[in-house]
Amino acid sequence: MAEARGVAFVTGASRGIGKAIAVHLARAGFDIALAARTVHEGEAREHSSTIKRSDTTPLPGSLDSTAALVEAEGRKALSVFLDITDRTTLGSSVTTVLERWGRIDVLVNNARYIGPGHMDRLLETPVELLDKHLEANTMAPIILAKLVLPQMIDRKRGCLMTVTSGAGMSDPPAPAGEGGWGLGYGMSKGAVHRLIGIVKLEHEQDGIFAYNLHPGFITTERMIQDMGAFGFDADAGAPPDVIGAVAAWLATAPEARELNGQWVEGQELCAELNLLPGWSTPSPVNIRP
Repeated sequence: MAEARGVAFVTGASRGIGKAIAVHLARAGFDIALAARTVHEGEAREHSSTIKRSDTTPLPGSLDSTAALVEAEGRKALSVFLDITDRTTLGSSVTTVLERWGRIDVLVNNARYIGPGHMDRLLETPVELLDKHLEANTMAPIILAKLVLPQMIDRKRGCLMTVTSGAGMSDPPAPAGEGGWGLGYGMSKGAVHRLIGIVKLEHEQDGIFAYNLHPGFITTERMIQDMGAFGFDADAGAPPDVIGAVAAWLATAPEARELNGQWVEGQELCAELNLLPGWSTPSPVNIRP
């Protein structure tokens, strides 16, 4: 096996956008540390978006299956359990990767809060669920950045990406549950957007590059299984490989450094640079719900 370009740590890597990013980074030459809650196929996790009902039916995907795809690209895979609502798992997962592989060159904060409150209206949403959104979508990426940045700075090399959402930039087109989203999602995504610009200002001179990667509407396993009931048409999305290809470009292309600290429209950039041959039509829906 050829020497790796480095190590990428991808959260939410069991399915969807995270899985695609992991595979494309592996294709670009990185060994991949895969982090998520679902380690084995068929595990039951709460993924209902509303307080009105519970849903623990298994979603397709797991770290096991993503690891197999990474290894099929000729790269090493290391699976670590990570729950972005549990800070102890943030530290333990990063420690495991650094102990095993000695470095993390690329951090992709892709995981987001999955659970009740996502598609509930303000007066229906318990305050503790708003706290969970902030813990998972805002604080977890910040904590992971603080954990990985020192060793990046030591080597004068590193890349951070936040897979973000336009929900943090604008009001929803409809109430939560009818094609819109709840306050917790929008405010937590809006808050975490500030991380990337701060990293750029404070650490560009240390060889660190950082991006807010906006995927737009993407057809993922969870979008297909769960979100039709809340007014979202999975068929309107672009494939996850679009964002995987863009993430690999941001992590490797010298030209990407011109975008340091910026908001990157993933689908538009993919089409403009033809990063995924055969695909060229961005989704008409431009927000990741």
